[in-house]
Amino acid sequence: MQDFAEIDPYRFAAVLYRPEDDVDTMLARFAFERRRAGDRLGGIVQVNDKDGSGRQTGMSAVDLMTDRKVSLCQPLGSGAMACKLDAAGLAEASLAIGDAVAADVDLIVINKFSKQEAGGKGLRSEFADVILSGIPLLTAVPEKCLDAWVSFTGDRGTTLHCAPHVIGAWWQELSARLVRLPRQPHRGVQKPALLADHHV
Repeated sequence: MQDFAEIDPYRFAAVLYRPEDDVDTMLARFAFERRRAGDRLGGIVQVNDKDGSGRQTGMSAVDLMTDRKVSLCQPLGSGAMACKLDAAGLAEASLAIGDAVAADVDLIVINKFSKQEAGGKGLRSEFADVILSGIPLLTAVPEKCLDAWVSFTGDRGTTLHCAPHVIGAWWQELSARLVRLPRQPHRGVQKPALLADHHV
């Protein structure tokens, strides 16, 4: 994505996570906390549905502008350990992201860049639209998809450790800078030692 070359790499950040990390809950909590603090957020966070034993049975997305809940997963049947992506839900998630770009919110969250996006599907084009808009983007990337994310972004962007205080520090630093700077492509950004470009 050579068009990303003019975008400030600090404006789009990916939380790199392992299978045992509950990154969905972490991003959702961060997003809801920032809304309560007065930030204008858009995009989607993932909420996982679980049964009485705590096993995941489905997943939904919450539109951060409207609080509308959208199903992202269609169960494959009783006893199935997986589900398939809900095409209608994906389309609604896409619209939620587009609405956030049009509203010029402070921050857009897209729950993750994962297998679908790595394969050229899912919300891949929406990721590109957000990055090119210059609106700050926060997402999560599983370790197995890091190479695909790096290829997609042209090895730009900021990679964050999977920890709430790291995400909070990134947003605090970026939002403070955005008060002083217009939303235009920007180069030569220095990052606090707490954060790292494609390193964990």
